[in-house]
Amino acid sequence: MTVENIDNLILEHLRIIRSDLSTVKDDVREIKTRVTSLEGAVGGLKRDSGDLYTEVAAQHGRYDRLNDRIEKIERRLDLVS
Repeated sequence: MTVENIDNLILEHLRIIRSDLSTVKDDVREIKTRVTSLEGAVGGLKRDSGDLYTEVAAQHGRYDRLNDRIEKIERRLDLVS
C-alpha cells in the first residue's frame, strides 16, 4: 500500500464519519424538539391537574355549606334529636 492509498483510505473514512456525525446531529435536534414538546405537554397536564384539584376543593366547600344549611333546617323543624 502506498502513502497515497493510505491517505485516500483515511479521507474515505473521515467522509463516512462526517456523514454519520451529520445524521447524529439531525437526530439529536429532532430529539430535543420532541423533548421540548413533551415538557410542554407535562406542564399542561400539571396545570390541568391543579385546576381539577382547585375545582374539587371548591365543590367540597359547596357541599359543606349545603350540609350546614340542611342541618340548620333539620334543627328548625325538630327533625333531629
